[in-house]
Amino acid sequence: MQPRTPLVLCVLLSQVLLLTSAEDLDCTPGFQQKVFHINQPAEFIEDQSILNLTFSDCKGNDKLRYEVSSPYFKVNSDGGLVALRNITAVGKTLFVHARTPHAEDMAELVIVGGRDIQGSLQDIFKFARTSPVPRQKRSIVVSPILIPENQRQPFPRDVGKVVDSDRPERSKFRLTGKGVDQEPKGIFRINENTGSVSVTRTLDREVIAVYQLFVETTDVNGKTLEGPVPLEVIVIDQNDNRPIFREGPYIGHVMEGSPTGTTVMRMTAFDADDPATDNALLRYNIRQQTPDKPSPNMFYIDPEKGDIVTVVSPALLDRETLENPKYELIIEAQDMAGLDVGLTGTATATIMIDDKNDHSPKFTKKEFQATVEEGAVGVIVNLTVEDKDDPTTGAWRAAYTIINGNPGQSFEIHTNPQTNEGMLSVVKPLDYEISAFHTLLIKVENEDPLVPDVSYGASSTATVHITVLDVNEGPVFYPDPMMVTRRENISVGSVLLTVNATDPDSLQHQTIRYSVYKDPAGWLNINPINGTVDTTAVLDRESPFVDNSVYTALFLAIDSGNPPATGTGTLLITLEDVNDNAPFIYPTVAEVCDDAKNLSVVILGASDKDLHPNTDPFKFEIHKQAVPDKVWKISKINNTHALVSLLQNLNKANYNLPIMVTDSGKPPMTNITDLRVQVCSCRNSKVDCNAAGALHFSLPSLLLLSLFSLACL
Repeated sequence: MQPRTPLVLCVLLSQVLLLTSAEDLDCTPGFQQKVFHINQPAEFIEDQSILNLTFSDCKGNDKLRYEVSSPYFKVNSDGGLVALRNITAVGKTLFVHARTPHAEDMAELVIVGGRDIQGSLQDIFKFARTSPVPRQKRSIVVSPILIPENQRQPFPRDVGKVVDSDRPERSKFRLTGKGVDQEPKGIFRINENTGSVSVTRTLDREVIAVYQLFVETTDVNGKTLEGPVPLEVIVIDQNDNRPIFREGPYIGHVMEGSPTGTTVMRMTAFDADDPATDNALLRYNIRQQTPDKPSPNMFYIDPEKGDIVTVVSPALLDRETLENPKYELIIEAQDMAGLDVGLTGTATATIMIDDKNDHSPKFTKKEFQATVEEGAVGVIVNLTVEDKDDPTTGAWRAAYTIINGNPGQSFEIHTNPQTNEGMLSVVKPLDYEISAFHTLLIKVENEDPLVPDVSYGASSTATVHITVLDVNEGPVFYPDPMMVTRRENISVGSVLLTVNATDPDSLQHQTIRYSVYKDPAGWLNINPINGTVDTTAVLDRESPFVDNSVYTALFLAIDSGNPPATGTGTLLITLEDVNDNAPFIYPTVAEVCDDAKNLSVVILGASDKDLHPNTDPFKFEIHKQAVPDKVWKISKINNTHALVSLLQNLNKANYNLPIMVTDSGKPPMTNITDLRVQVCSCRNSKVDCNAAGALHFSLPSLLLLSLFSLACL
């Protein structure tokens, strides 16, 4: 078998669109010379020929068009490169793109001595790094395809061709990869017979900058004969994206009086074009400053970094003398390194001139006047100050202090947060009769400390003269409350005390009259002239109007002023106990079974409304005159309880047992209460008291209740 001639797949570096057939090998479409060197002149002159380029598509150059990477140049139809205007610098490299319906190519113009703004074609697309030509021996050899973005119709258009001088019969080319059979599908395709690679639509470098494709040859059955070999399609950038500021809003702050050259903020824009080209090389400038006083150029922006700095003297950066402490700058970013043909984008930078405390607060006048009625409290005067600093900062907010004239702490001063005024208040009522005039010395400072070269002066203190107005004050009882101690049950008409009320208005000669204000039980009377209090009823310590042995009454003292003023006094009467309440027993009903083995009937308790020693120990007895002997028995348990029991079983019936209980008072008091005892029939755990007309309480229940009462004492 004869060895196969290696298949050479040559995708031209110059982007030549070859529509030639195998018979046209004597004509190579494209520029005859691909690289030119031009010395950088002092100035490119408008319409002056720079050099001639020769391009041929081997088909007569029908509809030949040229495009230059710099908008300052054009290529005439005869191939002459000329400048469109007088220009001194255009960079270090230009590209000329020629195109007909049959072929296209690109030439590189190196400007010797030009600024190194834009790299060479090889630098831009990084041929050496991304797609090195393999050195191993193989039949398919490829190089990158270069396609400008934003191409116009018609489509599809050929961008490369596989040349095979010794291809097996009926073999085919196959193209795969992202952009062919992977999303986005259908952008590229290859003629399976001729090897022509074509693009079917406009490309956008900002969407996809490089397509990684693969080329292989197959037999008629689709079986791979050779490959796949990587094919890189590089989209050439065009300046089709404006710079944009993405991080706004842009707000900067600078302290007033800052030195010239103080950095305020940095603004940077983004350009989606190729960062390796001038298409994304940005330059910054300030288009407009508002307001434009005191200087239209208060700030400067670094054209490359975007740093905004102050350029005026510290004296001009005085917030208090500025028309407006807020400046708005229209910042423009322009690509193409700031050349006129570059695209632009703008954003607004807001710069706030921040305040520092370089002005002390000053009272609007040296003396303030105020009047206040005696006995009143609250704000009596607002002290006004002026401060040129920023009202939103501690450099403006005032803090007031009373430094003299307030020994009794009767006055306080606070700052009104809205107006910055000092609100002087009376917090302890003033007395006209003690002092009719007061003089205060008040100072004002800022919350923030002053800058070193500023101090508080005499205008930061003020005097306040306060006049106290006389008011008819109500009489005052002394003492208040008034307290007396008396035994309960004293005779009606007994004198308890004589109240004493004085008029604070010592400079006015007024009389005082007295009256009862509150007397819950109606026991008291007061002489309206001399204030003598006596009783109109018996005082009872056990009354519901008495709380813990103390009775409370209120009296009024009314002066003769116009209008009259009233004072209130309190009388507390402590009532001593007298043995005037007999004790009583509980419970007063009991049950017992007629056949009970335990003859205990009930445990009795006794209580007394009086206080000790007029209460227990109590003496319990059966009133024998009314009850036959040898039936009932009562036994003392403790000072307050006794046990009633039977000496023998009784028939089913109701019995009234008179119980006599006596307290320990001197003299003692006795109470006789009938204890109703129901003797019931108890059979088979059932208690029947019906025949006896008894209440249905079992004996054990009553005993339990009695024992519980005993335990609680």
